[in-house]
Amino acid sequence: MLYPLKFKPRVKERIWGGQAIVAKKGKAAGRLAKDKLYGESWDLSSVKGDVSVVTNGFLKGNNLEEIIEVYMGELVGEENFERYGLEFPLLIKYLDCNDRLSVQVHPDDLLAEERHNSYGKTEAWYVVDCKEDAAIYLGFKDLNLTREEYIAAVSESRLEELLNRVPVKPGDVFFIPAGTVHALGAGLEVVEVQQTSDITYRIYDWDRVDAEGKSRELHTALAVDAIDFEADAELLHRKYELQKGGEAKVIESNYFTMELHDVAGSKCFDHAALDSFVVYIALNGSVRIVADGVGETLEEGEVILIPAEVSEVVAEGNAKLMEVYIAR
Repeated sequence: MLYPLKFKPRVKERIWGGQAIVAKKGKAAGRLAKDKLYGESWDLSSVKGDVSVVTNGFLKGNNLEEIIEVYMGELVGEENFERYGLEFPLLIKYLDCNDRLSVQVHPDDLLAEERHNSYGKTEAWYVVDCKEDAAIYLGFKDLNLTREEYIAAVSESRLEELLNRVPVKPGDVFFIPAGTVHALGAGLEVVEVQQTSDITYRIYDWDRVDAEGKSRELHTALAVDAIDFEADAELLHRKYELQKGGEAKVIESNYFTMELHDVAGSKCFDHAALDSFVVYIALNGSVRIVADGVGETLEEGEVILIPAEVSEVVAEGNAKLMEVYIAR
């Protein structure tokens, strides 16, 4: 019988990263250098070359693709297995943005299939922590901006003045469909939930260069056909209320559903009708996750995967949890 699965984080150095991941992921990820910049922790991944490996129970040492191959719909849900096969459909990351990320856009499923034989990349951000003046960049100030005006601004190095800057605070949630121009600002720690895809079109990098004076590659021509010029940041900011012991459904999409839960003592989750895996992420606090008599402790920043065959989960402790799954 399957059980709640934990995985080893895959930590990435990034030019814009910091040291928060060392504190949050160092114990699980292994020894991390204190003089390097870590920007991303891939906590649940089936991206080729970065497939997550189980760290607990009898499946310890097996990777995510291997256990999907054996357990199929029992692990991910029958419909998910039929649609995605051995590829786990979501990528869960923790980001430490010590500096601004590049301004980028991701293709949708159709364009990604045509160009890269891949899925597109719709994603969501949950702001775990941030500096007082932190912000993200989401869409354009002018929702009537034309393709021609955009191309002219890029060629004249005026893109920054077109971007819509959105101040943020801890707990904010943003849904970012493929095609939305976006960038995370400096001073942010974020949980990112996205389609399994690593395709990014970088369109501006704040004139940044590396230690050798080289700038990163831009994908200006590829990006133009991917951009949704009418993406409205006000609609993409998902506002919610979360009471003590309560819950809030913040995102419902074809790609994933995201709910937030406040656990104060004990909370029961009924998964019987889902036909989907469920991912829990401890946004703060600590809980013990119990399923079919098997329990695992989930500390702040940790991720756990509940197999689709599990019909009921109990969380015991005090924490704010993110719950992610794919609805029928």
